[in-house]
Amino acid sequence: MGKAFWRILPLILIAYLFAYMDRVNVSFAATQMNEDLRFSATIYGLGGGLFFLGYALFEIPSNLMLVRFGARRWIARIMITWGLLSAAMMFVATPMQFYALRFLLGVAEAGFYPGVIFYFSGWFPPCHRSRAVSRFFIASPLASVAMGGMSGWLLALDETGGLHGWQWLFLVQGLPTVVFGLVVLRYLPDAPATSAWLTADEKAWIETELAREQARIGAPARHDVLGAFRNPRVLLLGAIGFLLIAVITTVILNAPLILLEATALDTKSIGYLVALGGLLGAAAILVLGNHADRNGDRWGAAFRCGIVLAAAVLVMGLSPSPLLTCIAYLAFAAVCFAIPMLTSSGWAEALHVRELAVGAAAINTLSQIGAFLAPYGWGAAKDATGSFELALVVFSVVALLMSALILVLRHRLRGHSAPADAVPA
Repeated sequence: MGKAFWRILPLILIAYLFAYMDRVNVSFAATQMNEDLRFSATIYGLGGGLFFLGYALFEIPSNLMLVRFGARRWIARIMITWGLLSAAMMFVATPMQFYALRFLLGVAEAGFYPGVIFYFSGWFPPCHRSRAVSRFFIASPLASVAMGGMSGWLLALDETGGLHGWQWLFLVQGLPTVVFGLVVLRYLPDAPATSAWLTADEKAWIETELAREQARIGAPARHDVLGAFRNPRVLLLGAIGFLLIAVITTVILNAPLILLEATALDTKSIGYLVALGGLLGAAAILVLGNHADRNGDRWGAAFRCGIVLAAAVLVMGLSPSPLLTCIAYLAFAAVCFAIPMLTSSGWAEALHVRELAVGAAAINTLSQIGAFLAPYGWGAAKDATGSFELALVVFSVVALLMSALILVLRHRLRGHSAPADAVPA
């Protein structure tokens, strides 16, 4: 699988890095933008969450279009449109404009992540899939490194060229996505069968391994849109995603604001702290991705990371010490990206390939609804109480509930079939 890893994963990693950066760079922009535009925490929370409403509503249509037009064309289209919209955030002047652009950004990016998971299911057998997903999923923490390293400097360009610092941030971090979308259109391979750089034996091995996986899962009764939302496994995975994405997205969107309130650090120092958390998160993803493929128990690893997540969020909410708050944030950053990497790399183990395109989109739709609702509730709680403490305590409980559901799913999958074959190092 070395050829596929090198031909596919660098392109998808960079694409997802831009996706994640353009999705959450508003968290750094908010340290200036909210004051400049007089946005309350509720306005910011609603705007932050509207991205995920647009994303959720168009997940399934977008994934169906990906199946029709092919991953290469559709992923490139997604990148070009979201890059243009992300850069356009620099023109926001009113709450309604903020709401509209965040919603449209979500519509533009809809289908990217579940589309990649579906695309990987046609390339990487189970014994390689966690490592494949982990290799592109490190883009999320690496985006934190990039944002943390550059956002403070971009914000310091305030009034340069007649633009606010937050406007420079959206412009500089948005337009490169458009350029890389054209690179994806040119170089991303469509499928093993049409890739001239694979030998006939290599193509046959991939086909055989993927067929073994489908035989183990069993044929689905239905694999249309309504069938997906009636599938107990899709619903359970969607519930896990709903709770998980609600917690990690909302905390990430507010992390610079939380750290500003809880510590005496300036925005550049907070940027470096976020960058350090990104490095820890990248390391955790790589280690856990390798471990999951070798022992076949990605769900057990996800549960343990969920417990760490819940404890870190609780400490961030209750700690009286700035140092302890920073340590808790780093613990949060170390595991928050590893959990969705582990769970989403297991979607293809739980769903037949004919269920996967619609099923993955349905799971991500349910997940993104959590990411829409939670930031608004978070902002309302902040405006009502004047601090982040209550919201962080509540989100710690939500993380514990999510961890419990992961254990339930693990038990059901183990009762249905043997774990996927592990692969030697």
